[in-house]
Amino acid sequence: MIKLNFFVKSNNWSRRLSRIKIITSKVIKNKENLNFDTKIDYYLNIILVNDQEIKKLNFKYKNINKVTDVLTFVSEYKQNNVKNKYCDIFFSGKTIKLDSKKNNNNFYDHFTHLLVHSFLHINGYMHNSLKDYVKMQKNEIAILNSMGLENPYSI
Repeated sequence: MIKLNFFVKSNNWSRRLSRIKIITSKVIKNKENLNFDTKIDYYLNIILVNDQEIKKLNFKYKNINKVTDVLTFVSEYKQNNVKNKYCDIFFSGKTIKLDSKKNNNNFYDHFTHLLVHSFLHINGYMHNSLKDYVKMQKNEIAILNSMGLENPYSI
């Protein structure tokens, strides 16, 4: 089971929320490619924030004092022999917009890529080594291609 919640914590996101929900639903349809485990209940919070908020979170939890586009937090809990994953994914609209302009990419395509990237992190993908980075990147590209989106790494 995948349970989704959306929280808008910045005025920059209000007009984008309906499209973000549609994109999220489309991405989740690729749950097999994203390695979502059918034996786990997922509780996913998509939290749309501003640069100031994501910078605070990045410093508090990662000790990095700068803005970023997305932060993903995962905790696991087992109850009644059912494993649960509680996931908070924070997105900064201003940074996503700046990055998409810099890379000559559509805002929503870039958001989709970041969402796929976060979902892969939730399901065990990391990029701590070059080998892991390449594996994760290949999976991202395949999922995005299946959705009709270009390889974001070639843009």
